[in-house]
Amino acid sequence: MNINQIINMIMRMVMRKAVNKGIDMAANRGKSCDEMTPAEREQAQKAKETTKKAKDMARMARRMGRF
Repeated sequence: MNINQIINMIMRMVMRKAVNKGIDMAANRGKSCDEMTPAEREQAQKAKETTKKAKDMARMARRMGRF
């Protein structure tokens, strides 16, 4: 493995974490759990579940596209 591949691998890992943090923040609408009402917490949890399902479906679509 050369240095370029290692740098690309690390950059992909960092970008993946940053994108996931951004998605979580959008689901929470920028609030922490302490600041949210119970209804907002439930809505944020449902948004996270929906996002997870969308990610899984996108992953499956990419796998199906390989064949």
